[in-house]
Amino acid sequence: MSNNVTVVGNLTADPELRFTASGVAMTNISIAVSRRYQDRNNEWQEDTSFFRGTCWRDLAENVSESLTKGARVIISGRLKQRTWETNEGEKRSVVELEIQEIGPSLRWATATVTRTPRSDSGGSYGGGDTTPAAPVARTDFGPDEAPF
Repeated sequence: MSNNVTVVGNLTADPELRFTASGVAMTNISIAVSRRYQDRNNEWQEDTSFFRGTCWRDLAENVSESLTKGARVIISGRLKQRTWETNEGEKRSVVELEIQEIGPSLRWATATVTRTPRSDSGGSYGGGDTTPAAPVARTDFGPDEAPF
């Protein structure tokens, strides 16, 4: 059974890039997801949920270089529950996003995409994904050039 989710919201802080002891890049993000709805009296209400997410390797580095606090993003990934015990012996649990894809939402913004060279780290899935990236559309046509 799969638990793939898509989440759209705003980053509540700049992405936090860190490296594991073995040198693997990891970025944590926090995102606010708001839902507007009309209540029984036809008055608009807003409900906001906050989530944390993690991405790894090249994706982690690209996220930390590309996105900033306030950016509206679209995230595709999996929900993952993490459990731990505090120093006082209390059990804690949190559900987080294991990010597979993330990018800026273009609903109210524009973005410039720059393709990065592929590394031998196996991509964000760690499995040697060899699928080439989609070509980036050219938008820098001069006055004498036609885009078609």
